[in-house]
Amino acid sequence: MKKLLFILIAFLAFANGNAQILDPAKWTTKIEKKSDTNYILTFNVVIEKDWHLYSQFTPDGGPLPLEIIFKNQKGNFTLVGKAKESKTRSAFNDIFEVNETFFEKKGQIQQEITLTNPKLTEIKVDFNYQVCKEVCINMEKNFTFAIPAVSKTTAVATDVTIVDSVKVDTVVSQIAITEDQVSTPEKIVPLDSEPATKRGLWSIFFIAFLSGFAALLTPCVFPMIPMTVSFFTKQSKTKAKGISNAIIYGVAIIFIYVVLGFLVTWIFGADALNALSTNVWFNIIFFVLLVTFAASFLGGFEIMLPNSWANKVDNQADRGGIVGILFMALALAIVSFSCTGPIVGTLLVEAASKGGIAPIVGMFGFSLALALPFMLFAMFPGWLNSLPKSGGWLNTVKVVLGFLELALAFKFLSNADLVLQLHFLEREVFLAIWIAIFGTLAFYLFGKISLPHDSPMAHISVGRLSFGLVVLAFTIYLIPGIWGAPLKLISGFPPPMTYSESPYGVGNSKGGSNTSAQILPEGAHLGPHGLIAFDDYEKGLAYAKSVNKPILLDFTGFACVNCRKMEDYVWSDPAILKILQEEVVLISLYVDDKRELPKSEQYVSKETGKEIVSVGNKWSDFQITRYKANAQPYYIVLDVEENMLSDKPESYNSNINAYKGWLREGIDRFKKVE
Repeated sequence: MKKLLFILIAFLAFANGNAQILDPAKWTTKIEKKSDTNYILTFNVVIEKDWHLYSQFTPDGGPLPLEIIFKNQKGNFTLVGKAKESKTRSAFNDIFEVNETFFEKKGQIQQEITLTNPKLTEIKVDFNYQVCKEVCINMEKNFTFAIPAVSKTTAVATDVTIVDSVKVDTVVSQIAITEDQVSTPEKIVPLDSEPATKRGLWSIFFIAFLSGFAALLTPCVFPMIPMTVSFFTKQSKTKAKGISNAIIYGVAIIFIYVVLGFLVTWIFGADALNALSTNVWFNIIFFVLLVTFAASFLGGFEIMLPNSWANKVDNQADRGGIVGILFMALALAIVSFSCTGPIVGTLLVEAASKGGIAPIVGMFGFSLALALPFMLFAMFPGWLNSLPKSGGWLNTVKVVLGFLELALAFKFLSNADLVLQLHFLEREVFLAIWIAIFGTLAFYLFGKISLPHDSPMAHISVGRLSFGLVVLAFTIYLIPGIWGAPLKLISGFPPPMTYSESPYGVGNSKGGSNTSAQILPEGAHLGPHGLIAFDDYEKGLAYAKSVNKPILLDFTGFACVNCRKMEDYVWSDPAILKILQEEVVLISLYVDDKRELPKSEQYVSKETGKEIVSVGNKWSDFQITRYKANAQPYYIVLDVEENMLSDKPESYNSNINAYKGWLREGIDRFKKVE
């Protein structure tokens, strides 16, 4: 009977198909006493299938990260470090061009606190976060922890959702939460290894592997191949012994670099590396570091470890046996540091942005490429005759790597600029710098420029000419980007199109047509594709009445991925764009607008009981109160009397024809009434 009642209530709530309050994340909490003054707050979440909840470590400039607010912290307790999270997924978001981090299926967040007020009886915590599937929802949860007096663990916290006053949905939500509390284990099982994480690690491995081959072709490493292989083949009593020694030597090289990757991960922590990669100051430090590496490769100076290190290690290499071979490998790493150091440093920086075990995977790929030739040439000494002779071409490889390091450095500076929103390194400036870097590299490869360590060159080889042509073609490819070309080949490296001096390309302010002289209605601005849009409902409604056009009401968010997809891929269709330009008044209300409302306009929602203090709060409450919905994107066609013209609202729908049909339905009804 209980199950039947649940099904009946759910059917009544959702059968209409118009609007519904969604709550895909179900929370349970507990507080655990660690000592007389220290407690651990644990938040467990179960997330509905196909939904994902963004982590507190997802970078700025993308979806909204989880925000944890301790409301009564001042004078009562202090936090011990940052809240820790269970395993998350990372994936590149091609809309916001960031590596977003999120939970799927399950998640756990723990925060240790130290009490400073012994009389404190409860701890109040607010969570602000975003969950997404085909739509995105900005949620706020309020938790209250009662501080246990004697017992070690207490497992109930007050959980207030933003939909408590929506009666039918509240019943459904309460039943669902009760079932989750019964079935959810206290200990979160680590999430399965996800495909996106695997792809991230595989990409790091292959980039590192190719970087290892690049390091192999530098003046510090390449000449050592025949010298080292000859040593093993001549000093060993048998051929088999020489081969085994060379293999041990290669394994020792891999071991040394993998240990380096392990140390970086262990010292900084797997999660901390990912968090640091989105930090402004660390991005600036990485920029300075890579520019230094680039200057070294270009011949400005050499980055070398102390000679005393190499001498001490070299002396140990004479001991023989496995220990001696290990020290020989260590000597190679130290002696070749001026060439391999910048590459290793860059790899560790890039791997840090992935977090987890990426530095270990990166060092394994790099060292594997470095060690393989030593092992293979020891097995097949005859191959040594086919090796090209050392010469000026080795320095050319080093210089090319220097230019690549320099180009990559500006990606990290761009990250810092995007987070701070300084607009110093907008898209046009970034592309101009890259055009200058790769254009100069092309001139260098054609022999028009020489650098300090270059050998005299009477002519250039066919290989160098071919590579120069590839670089020149890439440089030419970049140029239209200044005029608004999307440059999909390098998507994710330059700042997004919206972060530029001219978002629609140089000379254009409206999706390709010059509208600089256009006079906008009062309260309007240019939205996506140069559409006239209002971000205030009352002003948009007044304008619609004055021009007698229906309204397309668009509930959206700055950090809403699928809102951007709809704008980029559906609204950009010529047929849809023409309708939006000519037949409707667009009102876009951003539910994550953080601007604070004037004190006189702040209020407590009668529908949700939530304090409405920001512009985004106001529009979110407007959507919930009037349309009983809280998801974005969410579209409604209205007449000037605020009546809904379409049979139902529209949400995320990538089918252009279906979306066009939905628009036409509402607009045609408006014209018939008119």
